[in-house]
Amino acid sequence: MRSWLSKFIHRKRRRFCASLVRTYREISPVSVDELWQKLVDLGDVSWHPLFKSTNVPSGLVPKPGLIFQAVTRFSPIPIRIFVERVSPRELLSIRVLAIPGIEERLTYRVESTVCGTCLSYSVTLRGWLSPLIWSFSRPYADRVARALIEAVEEARLGRGGSKSKSLKNSCFDF
Repeated sequence: MRSWLSKFIHRKRRRFCASLVRTYREISPVSVDELWQKLVDLGDVSWHPLFKSTNVPSGLVPKPGLIFQAVTRFSPIPIRIFVERVSPRELLSIRVLAIPGIEERLTYRVESTVCGTCLSYSVTLRGWLSPLIWSFSRPYADRVARALIEAVEEARLGRGGSKSKSLKNSCFDF
């Protein structure tokens, strides 16, 4: 009887710890280098719908182990961000350390494809507060990849680049 009860309680605990994973993809005619330069400039997050500012100087190259602070558009209280992995021109993975009870991992992956540059943005939320946090942050997370692409395209047009329309909003997987 006791073993059955302990298994039942253990199962209930696993259900209580939720995990949410979402991936968004965008394609743009800009080059991988232009997109990567905008992404790794952690001092300029004006394009990001969730972050308002950071304490990183402009031009600092992110490396694994870098910890910096960012202020969200929701509150003036700064949150800590930890850079986990960086593969130049391919991958940037960061972990957001906002409050106990939730772990948020953001992964940006840049790939060159036949139809342009594909940006893949993944959000992983873990912890017992993840459903609550996701309900508040989902509308903003839906716009992150598109906002980054638009910021790079606007910067390209501002420099005198050629006008070109964005391609479809999804990456082709074969």
